[in-house]
Amino acid sequence: MTVLLCPGQGAQKVGMGRDLAERFPAARDTFQAIDEALGVPLSRVMWDGPEAELTLTHNAQAAILAHTCAVLSVVGERLGPVVAAAGHSLGEYSAYVAAGSLTPTDGARVVRRRGALMLEAGQVRAGAMAAVIGLGAAEVAAHCAAAASEGEVVVPANLNAPDQTVISGDPAAVARAGDACRAAGAKRVLPLKVSGAFHSPLMAPAVPGLRAALEAAAFAAPRFPVVANATALPVRDITRARALLAEQVVSPVRWVECMQTCRVDHPRARFLEVGPGSVLSGLLKRIVPGTRGVTLGTADEVEKFLAA
Repeated sequence: MTVLLCPGQGAQKVGMGRDLAERFPAARDTFQAIDEALGVPLSRVMWDGPEAELTLTHNAQAAILAHTCAVLSVVGERLGPVVAAAGHSLGEYSAYVAAGSLTPTDGARVVRRRGALMLEAGQVRAGAMAAVIGLGAAEVAAHCAAAASEGEVVVPANLNAPDQTVISGDPAAVARAGDACRAAGAKRVLPLKVSGAFHSPLMAPAVPGLRAALEAAAFAAPRFPVVANATALPVRDITRARALLAEQVVSPVRWVECMQTCRVDHPRARFLEVGPGSVLSGLLKRIVPGTRGVTLGTADEVEKFLAA
């Protein structure tokens, strides 16, 4: 039994996926189909940069989904019985592609639109995010509540690990909350390079357009449940899936709870991180000690998996 993990924004880097396209025709065809569907040479940006263009929110989100889809095109028939999937933020869309709810091209269209809407929301109201390391989530939430003031918002946005929470909101409020977390004993508070206050109320302007994009996309019932970021519960119904994906941009990513749900529901399953990087496998070890994720992102990793 297999649980799939799909990475989110931040996993992008110039050169991503090139080795897959060079070694596997199915991966090359996937990248080409997504380029044609978007009407932009996304794969060229992924492989050649420049980095500043790749990290633009609408490009980064589509690129990470494309990389995940390329891996799935190669290993899909060798995954065995998949019992669940979970994706971090934009990775939740990749999880629905893996579950057969969205085609790779429809998924790429939706996440590129999502990224553009989030970028626009960040331009309407500038936001900030910071990673708080070495402090419990409940304490971080309390400091956020205390740092928020009338007209200024700061909230926990990504509950990534028991001792790692990303906070998000108005820059001044994020700074106050970060200072309070440092004073309370946080090991580090790291500002993130982002174009907006993701997973906070500041993203509300993106929601109507995202709902419209989700409604316009052909969406099938998932072949296996996808654990939703917003609730940490398995989703099997497409109406619920669409609603939670729209809600996700203004809600915290409950990643700790998502991984706990997967382990409790599927205690004997292996975890495969499909896409660029190994961040989610690293978080998994911290959330569920003794559980290891296998990464499938590079051509070498894919070949090793296929040969096993």
